Amino acid sequence: MKTVISGVQPTGNLHIGNYLGSIARWKSFQDEYNCIFPIVDLHAITAGLPERSEFRNNIYKTLSVYLASGLDPKKTVIFQQSSVPTHTELYWILSSVVQMGKLNRMTQFKDKSGKNKEKASLGLYAYPVLMASDILLYNADVVPVGEDQLQHIELTNDIVASFNHKYNDEVFKKVEPILMRTTKRIMSLRDGTKKMSKSDSSDMTRINLIDSEEEIRKKIMKAKTDELSDIETDLSKRPEINNLLNIFISFSGKTGEEIQAEYKNKGFKAFKEDLANIIVEKIKPLSEEINGYYNDKSYLDNVLSEGAARANELSEKQMQKVKQIIGMI
Repeated sequence: MKTVISGVQPTGNLHIGNYLGSIARWKSFQDEYNCIFPIVDLHAITAGLPERSEFRNNIYKTLSVYLASGLDPKKTVIFQQSSVPTHTELYWILSSVVQMGKLNRMTQFKDKSGKNKEKASLGLYAYPVLMASDILLYNADVVPVGEDQLQHIELTNDIVASFNHKYNDEVFKKVEPILMRTTKRIMSLRDGTKKMSKSDSSDMTRINLIDSEEEIRKKIMKAKTDELSDIETDLSKRPEINNLLNIFISFSGKTGEEIQAEYKNKGFKAFKEDLANIIVEKIKPLSEEINGYYNDKSYLDNVLSEGAARANELSEKQMQKVKQIIGMI
């Protein structure tokens, strides 16, 4: 089978955007691919070093979401990225391959650093190189990504071509992206032009996977709308309404046209109440599963330990191959 790799940063409570955009689909990969799904804690610190206790709890929360979403540690290699030293070892070698000019063109760095580019960390700047290391360590064939990550896959394949050309050998193989198109990008509940983010300072901008029924209903009922009272009129100019409709589509399985017809002339109140009901119906059982795993730290530690052992074994073979061809050993 081909190998697929993807990961999530443990930087806060995962929300419905994370779930619908990637994690919900990972379960279906387990019978089709060799699956490697790390918790990418090294990527998480590129925005700044976290508080120790909070960071550790976020790692446990992220793992709990993985497991509650149906990932099976017997079928899938699940581990903490920093527990496998070869990730940073290969990252350093690859950083000597990639050109600064290519990193300068990475739009995600520009977006995240904003106007304070000079104050951004080297880790944030070189983030795509570490991502390439994650992928190439396991000879991954495919990587599930959103559109904002496609440029990083292109950079990874540039690194592959440069390294292989240097040594006239197929050390690494090119990787193919799997564009996660099953759902529209989920946006902030307070600003439909911004992506829903777990790092947003306001918790009202997102539906967390561990939110209570009361919290979900409150956030949906307070979600931003506009002065119009329908969910039909020119949604291209109404980002907040379009976002709520996309969330409804994602959780209900209905088409946008079906939902618009159902709530024609009913106003936002009925639409929001039913949207909240659907989210609660889908998320509440998941939330209970997450909390169940989270409260069993011994089991979580065991999953991480066994996963790290498997990941170390797999990645070390590739690392030895790289070192040999360079002449390090």
